[in-house]
Amino acid sequence: MPANGQKTGSRRRPRGTGPWDPWTGADLGAGEWISHSPAQEAGLDVPRYCPECGRRRTVQVTPHGWTAVCPRHGETSSAESEQR
Repeated sequence: MPANGQKTGSRRRPRGTGPWDPWTGADLGAGEWISHSPAQEAGLDVPRYCPECGRRRTVQVTPHGWTAVCPRHGETSSAESEQR
């Protein structure tokens, strides 16, 4: 085990301060710099990370919109966030 007490090879993200960027998962509270793609800036890409905890969400895209489920915070849909 390394001197800092963290496991090597762990896929866990270090606990951040949040809020989190819903498209990249960057910790905005920690001052991470992010660059969005043109599709993300136009609102055409589905937000794949939970803005509350930064976890990767399960996303389902349909012709009528999308739904995203965070294991901790539940389901969000394009109808709720007014995006299509």
